[in-house]
Amino acid sequence: MIKNAPAPNKEAVPVVSDRLPSPFSSLSQDLPAGLVVFLVALPLCLGISLASGAPLLSGVIAGIVGGVVVSWLSGSALSVSGPAAGLTAIIVAGIATLGSFEAMLAATVMAGILQVGLGIARAGIIGLYFPTSVIRGMLAAIGLILILKQIPHFLGVDADYFEDLTFTQLDGFNTFSEIGNALQNIQPGPATVGFVALGLLLFWDKVLSKRVKVAKLVPGALVVVVVAILLNEAFRGMAPGLLIGSEHLVSLPPINSLQDAAGLITTPDWTAFSRPETYTVAFTIAIVASLETLLSVEAVDKLDPHKRNTPTNREMMAQGAGNMISGLLGGLPMTAVIVRSSANINAGAQTRMSAFFHGLLLLVSLLFLAPLLNRIPLSALAAILLVIGYKLTNPTLYRTQWKLGLQQFLPFIITIVAIMFTDLLKGVVMGLVVGVFYILKANYDSAYFRSEPGQAADGPIVLRLAEQVSFLNKASIMRALEELPHDTRVVVDGSDSVHIDYDVLEAIENFRRGAPERGIEVELRNIPQVEVMGH
Repeated sequence: MIKNAPAPNKEAVPVVSDRLPSPFSSLSQDLPAGLVVFLVALPLCLGISLASGAPLLSGVIAGIVGGVVVSWLSGSALSVSGPAAGLTAIIVAGIATLGSFEAMLAATVMAGILQVGLGIARAGIIGLYFPTSVIRGMLAAIGLILILKQIPHFLGVDADYFEDLTFTQLDGFNTFSEIGNALQNIQPGPATVGFVALGLLLFWDKVLSKRVKVAKLVPGALVVVVVAILLNEAFRGMAPGLLIGSEHLVSLPPINSLQDAAGLITTPDWTAFSRPETYTVAFTIAIVASLETLLSVEAVDKLDPHKRNTPTNREMMAQGAGNMISGLLGGLPMTAVIVRSSANINAGAQTRMSAFFHGLLLLVSLLFLAPLLNRIPLSALAAILLVIGYKLTNPTLYRTQWKLGLQQFLPFIITIVAIMFTDLLKGVVMGLVVGVFYILKANYDSAYFRSEPGQAADGPIVLRLAEQVSFLNKASIMRALEELPHDTRVVVDGSDSVHIDYDVLEAIENFRRGAPERGIEVELRNIPQVEVMGH
C-alpha cells in the first residue's frame, strides 16, 4: 500500500527575514544609494518612453510610482521598480493595436488588476522554481549587455539612450555593429568625459573610499556626475570643439509649475474596455511584467548581502498596484528592474528607503531641477553603468560556475548566450530548458536502487524504489526491468516510497504480466496493482 504524502505547506512561500528593523535605520547608506539609482534611472525612464512611442513623461511617471509607491508595498528591501526595456515591444504593439496611448493606459490599469489577482491566487510561487544557475546566468548576461551597450554612449556616438537588452536594435544596428560604428566615429568631447568619469569612479571606489573616511560618505557616482558637468562647462570656454551637444546630454521636458506638469499628464481612455483586444494587451503585459518581476527579485535576493527573501505573492500585488496607479496617472507599465536594482545594491543600499528616495528625486527633478540635470553628459552615466556591468559579470563568477560541474555551468552559459542574442525572457526560457534536462537526467538515474543476489545464487534481484517516484522516473524503471536476465527472480520493493505515480505503476504491472514469458518470477512489495489498458 502506498503511503500517504504529508499535506503540502500552504505557507511554503518564504517571507521576508527583515534583519534591519526600520527603513530609517540606515539613512546614511540608503540616501546616497538612492541618489545613484536616480542618476541611472532618469535617462532610462526617458529613453524607454521614446523607444515605446509614448509621451516623454510617461516613463518618468512610472519611475516615480515605482519608487514612491511600490517600494513601500513590496516586501523586497532592495529591488527598484520602474519602466522596463523588456516591455517596450509590447507597448509599441499595444499602442498600434489599440489605436492610442490613452487606450494603452487603460490596458495598463487592467494589467495591474490582473497582477493583483495573480498575487492573491499565490501565483508568485513560480519564482521559486528558477534554478540558481539560470539566475546567475541572467545577471551575468545583463552585466555583459550593459558593458556592450554602454560603449557607444561612452564614446559619444549613440544618442539613443535606454536599456535596450535585445541584440537587434531599433536603429538598425545590433550590439556588435553598434560598437564597430562607435569605434570608427569616436566623439572627442563625450569620450574625454567618459574616460575621466570612469577613471575617477574606479579611483574613488577602489582607493579613496578605503583610505579617506569622508569619501565613504559620498557616492562615487555623484562625484562623477558633478565633475562631468564641470568638465563640459570648461569645454565651453576653453575648448569649444570638445563641447558635448544636447543630443548626448540628459533631456528633461521644461516644467515651470505644477500646472505645467498637470497639463502634460495623459489620462486613460476608459472606452477601450469595450474592445476585446484591450484585454489581450492587458493579459500580455500582466504575464510578461510578472515574469520579469519574479526573475528580478530572485536575482536581487541572491545579491542581497543580508540574504533576505522577497515574498513573491506580495511582490506581484505590489507591482499590480503600481501598474494601476501608473496607468491612471499616464505612466508606462512597470516591473521590478534588475539594472536599477543592481545599481542600488552596488551603491550600498540597505533598506527600501533608497528606492523610495530615488522616486522622490525623480519627482523633484521633474518639477525643479530640469535645467541642472539637462547638463549631465550621457557618457558619464555610461561610465557608471560600465562599472555596474562588470560587477554583475565578474570573471570570478564564471570560474565558480565551471567548478560546480557541467550541470551548473551549461545552463549558466547558455542563459548568457541566449539572452545576449535574443532577449531576457527567451534567454531565461532556454536556460530553463537545459536546467530541466539535467533535472530529468537526475530523476532518470535516481529512481531506484538495485541489489544483486550476492553469494546466494538463487536469491532475488531487488529493485528498491525511491521515496518519490514520478512519471519522470518511468523511463529508467522500464529500462531496468527490460534489462533483467531471463529465468530470474525479482522483487520490486516500494516500501520506502511515499508516492508512486500511476504511469510507473502501470509500467510495473505490464512487466509483471509479461514476466512469465521470460521465465521471470516477480514479487511486488507495497506496490498496488492497477488496471491497465488491454486487460
